[in-house]
Amino acid sequence: MLQSSPPQESPWPQAGPAQRRSRDVAGPWHSEAACRRDEAGLFFAPSQEPTAARLSREQAAKSVCARCPVLLECREHALLQPEPYGVWGGLTAAERRVVLSRRRRREAATGGRGADITRIA
Repeated sequence: MLQSSPPQESPWPQAGPAQRRSRDVAGPWHSEAACRRDEAGLFFAPSQEPTAARLSREQAAKSVCARCPVLLECREHALLQPEPYGVWGGLTAAERRVVLSRRRRREAATGGRGADITRIA
């Protein structure tokens, strides 16, 4: 008999009705994140996940991110921390490393002026 693994908890605390108001009034950006309503396992890889399964899971996570009202806040959080694992703001850890590398090069070329969080490249 197969045992199912225990459900993984969301990385965000659950929002109550009082927390679901405007982000300006209610507090942290993640209280409005679309991923709060989805399984956390979608956004974080299990150990030794086969490549095809990883790509499929990441695409599913990105589709949740695509409809998220706080996508840019989430992405910037993951870039500033930097978050080493998972899909955050519609980007995988590898994609975030590329963005950070490009930012560093751009900042070096411009003397630290003009990092734009809305640009991926």
